[in-house]
Amino acid sequence: MTLLLSRRALVLGGAVTLAGCDRLASNERVRDTLFSAENFHKWAQRSLMRRDALAHEFRPDQISPFFRANGTANPNTPEYKTLWRNGFADWRLRVSGMVARPLSLSLVQLHAMPHREQITRHDCVEGWSAIGKWRGVPLSLILNAARMSSRARYIVFRCADDMGNGNAYYESIDLIDAFHPQTILAFALGDQPLRVANGAPLRLRVERQLGYKHAKYLTGIEAVESLSGIGAGKGGYWEDRAGYDWYAGI
Repeated sequence: MTLLLSRRALVLGGAVTLAGCDRLASNERVRDTLFSAENFHKWAQRSLMRRDALAHEFRPDQISPFFRANGTANPNTPEYKTLWRNGFADWRLRVSGMVARPLSLSLVQLHAMPHREQITRHDCVEGWSAIGKWRGVPLSLILNAARMSSRARYIVFRCADDMGNGNAYYESIDLIDAFHPQTILAFALGDQPLRVANGAPLRLRVERQLGYKHAKYLTGIEAVESLSGIGAGKGGYWEDRAGYDWYAGI
């Protein structure tokens, strides 16, 4: 049975668990790091839930009649328009960074790989939710095929949506979420290829986190040891610019 916990429940449960951590928390530096809002939330959720605990999956009759777009609804750049007009035949997902075998994957190749289907709820920071059926390739399969280095700690997702001033959207997750069985690179929603508004041709689904972590319009994934040299160093476009939590677990 899937364990569903809200942020509030996680914090309350985490507070009880922390009662036995007095000696650790007496160190000022450790205390400041542990009790920052984001780190406490991540620590609490991962302490109370198994690393492979699944997000709740729904029945087909519970699927929302329409799955609205979150974030960008169309990259609308010349490069993206060219790919879209050609049915994304020339699109490639590039896998780079700390890997022994860099990859350049077409949609045809991704469709031929083993895939997973899941019916899950998308929770958006804008205040809405929707349930959708997704199909895609488990991210773990691609990382294993690229022979990722043991020194890599994060996976960075590069996207086609230009957010202005030449800044493309990007996001990142750690390896716990990257290798989670429900973390997939989705190419279909509701048994149909992704619409442009929903992230065509490929988007991330990281089901235990809020919607802004589910990067759309993917162009590349990169295995890195640190996030410090990427963007403003906070791990994502909105994290850099609006102070969003890097860890957005639900």
